[in-house]
This record gives sequence, structure tokens and C-alpha cells, in this order.
Amino acid sequence: MTLSSPSAGISGGTTGGTTGGTTGGGGDVEKIVNIAVAQISHIATLPEVTMKIIKLVEDPDSTAADLNGVITNDPALGARILKVVNSAFYGLPGQIGSINRSIVLLGMNAVKNIAIAASLAKLFRGGQISPFFNAKDLWTHSIAVATGTRLMAQHAGLGLPDEAFLAGLIHDLGIMVEIQACRPKFVEVIAKLVQEPDCPLRHAEREMLGADHEQFGAALCKSWKFPVSFAYVTGYHHHPMDLAHEHRTLACLVHLADIVAAKGKHGYSRTVENLEFSPEILSELNLTTEQVEEVGSELPQAMQQAMTLLG
Repeated sequence: MTLSSPSAGISGGTTGGTTGGTTGGGGDVEKIVNIAVAQISHIATLPEVTMKIIKLVEDPDSTAADLNGVITNDPALGARILKVVNSAFYGLPGQIGSINRSIVLLGMNAVKNIAIAASLAKLFRGGQISPFFNAKDLWTHSIAVATGTRLMAQHAGLGLPDEAFLAGLIHDLGIMVEIQACRPKFVEVIAKLVQEPDCPLRHAEREMLGADHEQFGAALCKSWKFPVSFAYVTGYHHHPMDLAHEHRTLACLVHLADIVAAKGKHGYSRTVENLEFSPEILSELNLTTEQVEEVGSELPQAMQQAMTLLG
């Protein structure tokens, strides 16, 4: 079992193939999602240097020297990457003083993921959206899930800490689309959740917005040219077993970390629909309930470290 970045596209077009009772025709949902993602492109996007890094790393003909050249031209990003590389997050021996050395030790893909995570920290800020929702709480939740996903991957013996961390960090990216492109209706969604405590977030989103955050998130990942493995996470983290076996590992890890974060009351937790650990998903990852609960006990301290890096 590996944390792969499959090259095949997501079924169902830009909606990410998300199921689970979406109302209206598939074409209507796709249109709603495309309009929202097109709108957010004018409001918030990844920095140009990050987009260059993604494109470069996905190019099989690019080299570590090419990546070093792009990052060196952005001193602030370079400093942030070195901060992460030299933190206990990686536990590398000695002090790493150059981006080139970081690339050699971690690999181009890991450095790319660190650059994306550093860029996202600026995009998830929006303050008080309604009396019942603060975007900072969503960012706290995202860091909790990112940290939990990384810990979960370690317990499952999967490695690739940067990929697991980033998968957790971006899992609710679709909510950011809703906030930026459909804020008045998003406020109505939050109000409905307050009025109806048993109403799942995705149900309220479909009713008010015509699509849910999984669909918006998968589409934004496609627009930003993220590896398709991250689009699987954003599009399926509430129902990862709907993915083909070879594509579901990351989504399953995030699904469990999402629950752990909600149980620990880390940030905004109404995104989570069920606080029970699915035996099927535990089996998929060869994890026990005890191991997952251990992640919950490790989470607060590990989160503090992650917040220091991304704050």
C-alpha cells in the first residue's frame, strides 16, 4: 500500500465524481462548481512562484537545479522552506543551510509540498464570516487534520510525511471556495447547521449552494493543477471507500484524522459527519482503533509545532 499520485483523472469531471445524494442533474452541479472556481480565480490564488514549482516538479524533464533556481528567486518562500526542513517535523541531522541541500535530502516532490503548504497558510485567513463561523477555526481544524494525517501515516508505516500532511491541510479546500465565491449563501449554510444540529454540512451545502465542499474542492485542485491524488482527498474524504482501491489510501487517512480532530474539538468540527471509526477503513489501512486513538493523544503537542511552522 503506497501513497501514490495516480495519473488517471477523477471520474465525473470537475465535480470529482462525488456521490452521496447530490440534488439536481450532474450537469447543473458541474456548472455551479465551474462558475464558483472561475470566480475564486479572480479573488484568491496560489502565488505565481508556487504555481511554477508545481508545474516544474510535474515535468519529468525538470531537474533539482531548476527547482532550486525558482525557489532562490523568492527569498521569503526559501526561508519558510528552510524553517520547515530544519524543524523537528523532519528530524534531519544537522542544520540544512540551502534549498539545494533540502532538495537533495527530501526530494523535489517533498519540497513542492512544503511550498504549497506555506502558500496555503495565507489563503485560509478570512476572519469572522458569520456569528457562528470564523475562518481561523477552519484553519485550526485543517492544521489538526494535517497533523493527524501525518501521524496516522506513520502509525500505518506509510512514510511520506509531507504528502500526508498536505493532504490533510487541503481536505476542506472546497469550503474556501464557498466562502470566497458564494459568501452570502455560505452564511445561510452555517445558520442552517446552527438551527438543525443533526443536519450534515454536505446536505446543507447542496440545498443552499447546489454542490458541496467535496465537489468544489476537487474542482479547485484541478484548476490549480495539484496532483490528482489531492483531488481524490478533497473529493472523497467523507466516503473514501468509493474510490478505487489503488487511490483511496490518502483519503482514508484524512477521513480518520478528520474524525480525530473533531473528537478533540480542534477548530471548526461541523465538517465531520460521523465520529465513529469505520472498521472497513481501519482495515484498509491496517490500523486498530487503539492506534487511531493514540494519534488523538499525540495531536495537541504535534499541532503546536505545525502551527509554529505555518503561522
